Amino acid sequence: MSTLFPLDGMTLCVAGLTDTGMKRAHNEDFLFIPEEDRLVMVADGMGGHAAGDVASRLAVETVDEFFRATGVEEDVTWPFAFDADNLRHENRLVTGIKLANLKIFETAQRESSRQGMGTTMVAGFFCDEEVVLANVGDSRIYRIRDNKIRQLSEDHSLLNDYIKMKRLTVEDADRFPHKNVIVRALGMKDSVAVDIQRRQPQVGDTYLFCSDGLSGMISDEEMLALVLKSHNDLDHACQELVDLANANGGTDNITVALVAMRAG
Repeated sequence: MSTLFPLDGMTLCVAGLTDTGMKRAHNEDFLFIPEEDRLVMVADGMGGHAAGDVASRLAVETVDEFFRATGVEEDVTWPFAFDADNLRHENRLVTGIKLANLKIFETAQRESSRQGMGTTMVAGFFCDEEVVLANVGDSRIYRIRDNKIRQLSEDHSLLNDYIKMKRLTVEDADRFPHKNVIVRALGMKDSVAVDIQRRQPQVGDTYLFCSDGLSGMISDEEMLALVLKSHNDLDHACQELVDLANANGGTDNITVALVAMRAG
């Protein structure tokens, strides 16, 4: 069910859906749709049964808990240094994700059954004046504006590294044998770099957060077409996106969240 939030003269409409897909036995993705803070998160766990799903849930719950604590208490002790070059809400998001990374890493080191677990994460905090976006891994953030779709996040994958180094063309990507190898994720090390960016929202924008179970199964153009077709019903748009990913094979867990900026 979609939820509504006020946003500086606009209305924020949020909906999301997660699905096991057609090939996996259980769902290691975790979806967070806001109830209080205007915070959206998608995490795609790695590490197999009793590990990947633990990592994704721990990541989301840690960030949510940190946001709740720092939203009401000014004197909360921060686990990492405050970056004076960033605004407070940027620091809240980056610090929450870094804390989640440390908790996942320490849990994996402490519990042998969960060694090697990790998770990707994409997150968006919708402030009155701007949108703060963060990502680690190959889950993605898109923005749909003026009937065009643009990927805002950068994949932290071996495939993308090869493309950036011009050792592989985009056209050859489908034949790359290691395209599922992640080079950065929460839990891989005791510290992590978090990509952070700020965007100015506009009426009519739609932000799409997803795991690679969606982006790996349908094209950007197909995402755009389905969102535009069902823009007035975000729940239906999420269902259509998941259904198409499953129809195209559904080889992984599928998670999507849509955030639409509407007038009023």
